[in-house]
Amino acid sequence: MAPPLCLRTPCPAAFLPMPHQAITTVDPFPLKRARIVRSAGSNNQRHLRPTSLSLLCFLQLQVQEASIQLSVSATPQPEATMDQQHQQGLDAAAARRMATLASHLRPHPASPPQVEDVPLLRGSNCRAKGAAPGFKVAILGAAGGIGQPLALLMKINPLVSVLHLYDVVNTPGVTADISHMSTGAVVRGFLGQPQLENALTGMDLVIIPAGVPRKPGMTRDDLFNINAGIVRTLCEGIAKCCPNAIVNVISNPVNSTVPIAAEVFKKAGTYDPKRLLGVTTLDVVRANTFVGEVLGLDPREVNVPVIGGHAGITILPLLSQVNPSCSFTSEEVKYLTSRIQNGGTEVVEAKAGAGSATLSMAYAAAKFADACLRGLRGDAGIVECSYVASQVTELPFFASKVRLGRCGIEEILPLGPLNEFERAGLEKAKKELAESIQKGVSFINK
Repeated sequence: MAPPLCLRTPCPAAFLPMPHQAITTVDPFPLKRARIVRSAGSNNQRHLRPTSLSLLCFLQLQVQEASIQLSVSATPQPEATMDQQHQQGLDAAAARRMATLASHLRPHPASPPQVEDVPLLRGSNCRAKGAAPGFKVAILGAAGGIGQPLALLMKINPLVSVLHLYDVVNTPGVTADISHMSTGAVVRGFLGQPQLENALTGMDLVIIPAGVPRKPGMTRDDLFNINAGIVRTLCEGIAKCCPNAIVNVISNPVNSTVPIAAEVFKKAGTYDPKRLLGVTTLDVVRANTFVGEVLGLDPREVNVPVIGGHAGITILPLLSQVNPSCSFTSEEVKYLTSRIQNGGTEVVEAKAGAGSATLSMAYAAAKFADACLRGLRGDAGIVECSYVASQVTELPFFASKVRLGRCGIEEILPLGPLNEFERAGLEKAKKELAESIQKGVSFINK
């Protein structure tokens, strides 16, 4: 009886033949790529150790040997004991696992360069059916400056079971990179307009950071002509493929893009104002940070309501309602208000043309998305500031505190008492907001 083969390189014991099996095989690889060595104290077992074999070739060899073992076990044998039957079951399971792993490492040569057709990311060859329980989230613009760090943060969110990454460029690399993270969410990538509908189908939450970033000297209104068209196209896909999803709009200028999204949904007959939210959380994050610096507190212990909109003077921090309660001098109020309103410009100028506030925006967007997911889960007391369809002022859209729940927005909270400085700021904000809102509505209805 020929001595059995086993692999020195660690592998499942299921690939070792049973003692009574005599197998004669021909090495499918040249001898220069593998060598047989004898190790002391191993009962003269022969060990195959790959030297210059690639990982893929090594896996193929394991699959071939496992298949041979299975074919041997299929030939007439004396009645197997229970232990032998159990071992044969392990052999079959291990062979299937190794075949799946080998398919991950062997791209199909005929596949076009689209993300959903790459075997590494194809649902049938990944853990898509075994996703952790949770919600399905899509990021539209996932390969951009905000989209990439946002994708990373959403991948580690335990409430996310499936994460779809869509963009018109570079999605394959971002998807492959993010998919290697050992968290519960299954990641799939989608590239280009033809795959937009597949990216959106069945989603619970859609986050839109797509668009061009601000550059030095640009205002959010300068971005309008480009980003307005992008948001319109994406929202048309949402209306068709996941009309009941919660939609978080990040694309600037938010003061105009949220009304654009609303008009698109109205035309499609799917508009639900409770499910459309403009993300202004970055203004709150900045306010908490800057106020924490002045007070000497951890920003995580500070809560500053920020109302109005998401651009310049439309950003109105309510410093009279800071929690924990405190008082500021008039100089501190002016300094903090100005810095919060111009926080985006501060980053754009500091980056000197290399980009805008992408990392802090991704953090804020992930924070707000997490609040939306917790609301969908049914958690109580989830309150965040957001730019939404509102009746707290005479304007059709306004940013203020909202309570989130299973259907999106469950309640829009009142502004609360404002001091004289805040009332004056509110009047200035409303004038500019009205123009931005009308600009968005006119873009769709022109």
